[in-house]
Amino acid sequence: MKTYQHIFFDLDHTLWDYDRNVTESLSELYHHYELLNMGIPTFQQFFDSFHHVNYQLWDDYNVGKIDKTNLRKTRFPRIFNHAGGQADAIPIEFEEDFMHRTSSKPHVFPYSKEILTYLKGKYQLHVITNGFNESQAKKMNSSGLTEFFDLVVTSETTGHKKPDARIFHFTVEALKTSHQECLMIGDNPNSDILGAINAGIDQVYFNPEGKQIDLNPTYTISHLKELESFL
Repeated sequence: MKTYQHIFFDLDHTLWDYDRNVTESLSELYHHYELLNMGIPTFQQFFDSFHHVNYQLWDDYNVGKIDKTNLRKTRFPRIFNHAGGQADAIPIEFEEDFMHRTSSKPHVFPYSKEILTYLKGKYQLHVITNGFNESQAKKMNSSGLTEFFDLVVTSETTGHKKPDARIFHFTVEALKTSHQECLMIGDNPNSDILGAINAGIDQVYFNPEGKQIDLNPTYTISHLKELESFL
């Protein structure tokens, strides 16, 4: 069994339960701003439009087609248009309210803190994320994850996004270690798994939904507690 010294975690969808936290925030926003009166008849329509638009925007961000400012500027106007609502009626504070509410949510995946406690005694733990500095820091604080990690590396800080190998190289160099002593754990086959492959780092594909992918990760798990079987 290979000996690792440093474990890299993705944050959203791997430790921090993005879907649950976002769903709570969107429900609060739908009712607080009375979006029914802005032409969006149901929360489900708002929710479905959010996911359709938001994932496309993040795909564009990850390949450099859009920057942080324009992602946040255009997100809810596009969502309102997709849902059949009145985009020109969106309150100016809507995006910031969404970011604040969502980043303040505490929900993490099952076994997150248990496995981090287990690993913390054996390895140095770090985060590599394509998220933005302020929101990722707030998510980690709100969910009680900050204390487990020594280094948090974001695409905003490095100027490189997973799967670009340079964000992994940056982290390895910052830690003064070797790629062979590192292991990347994440849910996204492209950004996390392919990115780590590109950088020559072993990978754990966190796959709770049993998705089929074309890649061949070093390890695959369906829940985080499975890490105990080989780490």
